[in-house]
Amino acid sequence: MLLAALGPLAGKLNDAEKNDASTWLPGNAESTKVLDLAKTFESSDTVPAVVVYERPSGITQADRAKAAGDVRAFTGVHGVSGQVLGPVPARDGKALQVIVPIVPGDGGWATIGQVVDDVRKIARSGAAGLEVHVTGPAGIAADSGEAFKGIDGTLLYSTVAVVVVILLLTYRSPTLWLLPVLSAGVALSSAQAVVYLLAKYAGLTVNAQSAGILTVLVFGAGTDYALLLVARYREELRRHEDRHEAMAIALHRAGPAIIASAATVAVGMLCLLAAEMNSTKGLGPVSASGIVVGLLAMITLLPALLVIVGRWVFWPVRPKYGSPEPAERGLWARVGRGVARRPRAVWLVTAVVLGAMSLGLADLKAEGLANKDSFIGKPDSVVGEEVLARHFPAGVGQPVVVIAKASAAEQVRDAFARTPGIAAVTPPVVKGGYAYLQGTLDDAPDSKAAKATVDRVRAAVHRVPGADAVVGGGTAINLDAQRAARHDSNLIIPLVLVVVFVILALLLRALVAPLVLIATVVLSFTAALGFSALVFDHLFGFAGADASFPLFVFVFLVALGIDYNIFLMTRVREEAERLGSRRGALVGLAATGNVITSAGVVLAGTFAVLATLPVVAFAEIGFAVAFGVLLDTIIVRSVLVTALNLDLGRWMWWPSRLCGKRDLPVADDLQPKEPALVS
Repeated sequence: MLLAALGPLAGKLNDAEKNDASTWLPGNAESTKVLDLAKTFESSDTVPAVVVYERPSGITQADRAKAAGDVRAFTGVHGVSGQVLGPVPARDGKALQVIVPIVPGDGGWATIGQVVDDVRKIARSGAAGLEVHVTGPAGIAADSGEAFKGIDGTLLYSTVAVVVVILLLTYRSPTLWLLPVLSAGVALSSAQAVVYLLAKYAGLTVNAQSAGILTVLVFGAGTDYALLLVARYREELRRHEDRHEAMAIALHRAGPAIIASAATVAVGMLCLLAAEMNSTKGLGPVSASGIVVGLLAMITLLPALLVIVGRWVFWPVRPKYGSPEPAERGLWARVGRGVARRPRAVWLVTAVVLGAMSLGLADLKAEGLANKDSFIGKPDSVVGEEVLARHFPAGVGQPVVVIAKASAAEQVRDAFARTPGIAAVTPPVVKGGYAYLQGTLDDAPDSKAAKATVDRVRAAVHRVPGADAVVGGGTAINLDAQRAARHDSNLIIPLVLVVVFVILALLLRALVAPLVLIATVVLSFTAALGFSALVFDHLFGFAGADASFPLFVFVFLVALGIDYNIFLMTRVREEAERLGSRRGALVGLAATGNVITSAGVVLAGTFAVLATLPVVAFAEIGFAVAFGVLLDTIIVRSVLVTALNLDLGRWMWWPSRLCGKRDLPVADDLQPKEPALVS
């Protein structure tokens, strides 16, 4: 009934997305203020497209006539509004450019691609021997839209396919996988409906990035919770004849770990509300909503479905009442006994290897991506940028914008024009008490040199008395976003660590264990980021990474990585109550090793789906998180944390009463006491 009510709302989430620049930028950034003030002079939705014509042998008179005819045709295209400028010839006589102002209208930014396609068709029609490209902000937006076209369907179907394959391999059952996938599908639809309602009535900012991550997160984390519950339920079915009793005990035992895990992820994601970047700030509540809805589905709907269908759903390996638990002789039981022989040597060597991987951070260039480096491949807008750079001042099409008090217009223009790196400045346009100016950059608008020019312009115009000048434009937007992302990382990373520590301390009722676990999580994060940086640079050939990349990877790896800490350590604590800390560590690993590994593979697989999108930023996040999750589950949780548990013994639980419980000698731990695993 709930799904029937929420399902139609889920389909409206795309309509609630906001992908314009002001919804991504920090609200207090200078470039954001320019976007607001510019509404006085032009439509805030106006996006210029730059049509560039090139003939390497030289532009002919027929080419000029063709471009002039195109200018008249462009004015009749639906979505083109305002004066079409050009054709402007290049000084070398080999190219022409036309600037076409596009207003998306009611369809929003999603319609820019269609307008650009119409402009491109006109420009290329009858262009014998002329190379024609559409670039500028509208051309880039159109190519970005094409890259994200069908992202929701692509991510959903790819994620479902990955989850189904992994669950088939994990459960070795042709039927059991249906219930977690069905529950995750219900959770996703419900989460999308909740996010839509928050966007419509609570002012939550949702964009294509957060909507795409929501799909991956709900399926990945939800399936993780399902794996943990199903594993414990199957374990209890071997001990209890009544499946209702088995599920009640499974929920009682696994429920606190699942709830604590989801709460940690949700609260960690809500830390993003402290971000300056609106896009990052909006991702927090979107992700937290998905996690909470996924949790509710996996501790209500999934248990009900499992109990209704009975034991046959596990076919062909049904857990029979009284049968031995396979974990007692499984892989992770053997791994635990191997680690127990020399736990200190194991954790020291593992820490050194992870530390060595972290050295790759020296190769990480998270300073933002130029337009030409943002796509996997070379779309038309990138080719057009290269053509413009060959024949025109590099900043044509993406000017620096200065808005100041009208009374100081000429002084501001003089300071603006004298700034090194500015090729030309337009006369001021005065309206509503403000003056509007545009300046052409000498350098490519997404280059470091252009960003340095923006800083010089700001310093120059800010010195004009009484001008109250603000500087914006595409380059300034990228610069402000980069600085806001750096600020967000410096603030949110420590905040998440504090939140995670508090939750772990409350859950485990100890102080040493949370500190040790957080140290392993941070080491895992730096190792994953360092290794990823080396892969991006030397294998994939990426030019760098988005400025928000380290923060996103940290939040996902730490918040989700804590899941596996909680899954492992709550079981270790449960067993340590009966068997002592060292023996409890071995039993906890044996009991949870398979489910943690399976959960990690599912989550890694779902995030790896992001790498299928032809956008470098998504591919990098997908690869880094997928690799980091696998590293976390296979090495850090199962080997490093187990070795530390065995080495520290009861001191891991200081100052709780477990710290005073006597440990068995390590030699006794190595004896195969299988009955204790089942008892």
